[in-house]
Amino acid sequence: MTATLAEALATSPWSGREEPSTAAGWIARAEEVSAILALDALERDRAGAKPSAEVQLLKDSGLTTLVGPAEHGGGGQEWTTALRAIRAVSAGDASIGQLLGYHLLWAWAVRLVGTEGQIAAVEELYTTANLFFGGAVNPRDNDLAIEERGETLVFTGGKSFSTGARVADLVVLEGTLPAGEHVFAIVPVAQEAITFRGDWDNLGQRLSESGGVDIAGVEVTWAEAAGYVDKEFQPLVYNTLNVPLIQQIFTAIYLGIAEGALASAGTYTRETTRAWPYGSDPKESATQDPYILASYGELRSRLWAGQALAEAVDAELSALLHAPREDLTTEQRGRVAVRIAAAKQVANDVALETTNRIFELTGARASSNTVGLDLYWRNIRTHSLHDPVAHKRREVGEYELIGRLPEPSWYT
Repeated sequence: MTATLAEALATSPWSGREEPSTAAGWIARAEEVSAILALDALERDRAGAKPSAEVQLLKDSGLTTLVGPAEHGGGGQEWTTALRAIRAVSAGDASIGQLLGYHLLWAWAVRLVGTEGQIAAVEELYTTANLFFGGAVNPRDNDLAIEERGETLVFTGGKSFSTGARVADLVVLEGTLPAGEHVFAIVPVAQEAITFRGDWDNLGQRLSESGGVDIAGVEVTWAEAAGYVDKEFQPLVYNTLNVPLIQQIFTAIYLGIAEGALASAGTYTRETTRAWPYGSDPKESATQDPYILASYGELRSRLWAGQALAEAVDAELSALLHAPREDLTTEQRGRVAVRIAAAKQVANDVALETTNRIFELTGARASSNTVGLDLYWRNIRTHSLHDPVAHKRREVGEYELIGRLPEPSWYT
């Protein structure tokens, strides 16, 4: 029997077990975490408590160091494995899948934009100490200013979104110098200059801790400014993979939500849904109803198709992320970005359709709050608004008709 979250934290189900050494082993570990989270996901969503226990579960499972260097005790896995793990956890609890996905992104951020020395230092730090990342990098809020004081940079302002930062050990800050240059820096969360507003009260993804943060004079040195050498940023095309990566993380979350919804609906249909007795060919059980069977077949087929596309794109993106940073070309970057745009829009549509139509397949009583199938729709409906999916369709259309590749931006 799967342990509850409290039981898992008390008994440490992975204590005494060696960490997985293969991709399949790590995905199985993520599925174990997902099963624990799924048991009381609805109750925890409704309670809305700070997800500190959930983050500890991720740490205990080893998933937080999944892409960390093996020489420092990390999993040493590629992003193909990480994206599958995010998808698996999201099937059990999409809020915690989002926290894991964003953590892994920010753990990789120093590799995306940092210098070789910064990469080595940060990866050793977070992997050996099993530290959790959050981010305050909402690009539409250009309200985190940086003042230069000699060799010190001082961040002041705020961000209306800071997913995961309130339950993190480290937070990635993004601010702007007076001349307009953007600076990323990784700082400890536990300092008086960082306060959280606790204002995340949205329809879904309620445990993602995506509320606002105020920054009142966080100081870093120029040496900690990611990618800067002698106060000058050292640009690479590889720097611009941050947005394609997070968009593909979204794809994993959405497909996980759809998987969880379909599984929960299937259980309810098998155990509770009654056959409709008033048709021309009434059946004894819902599992014999041809319309219910056809609809489940349609939803599963579309989800399989979305997963297959996502896994193909995962492999394409992962190959670039793990190749030498200096080798990435603008052409390669553009091609993977348009493929990610396609994968994301398909995942978005599959998840929205699945989480909506499961009510047609489970019956009127399944709309009861005690059943909680609304959790899946609330989660995908909330996160799918992160950025308009219509622009992803346009990007793919421009590539199809005129061969235009997406150019790097804060959302492309």
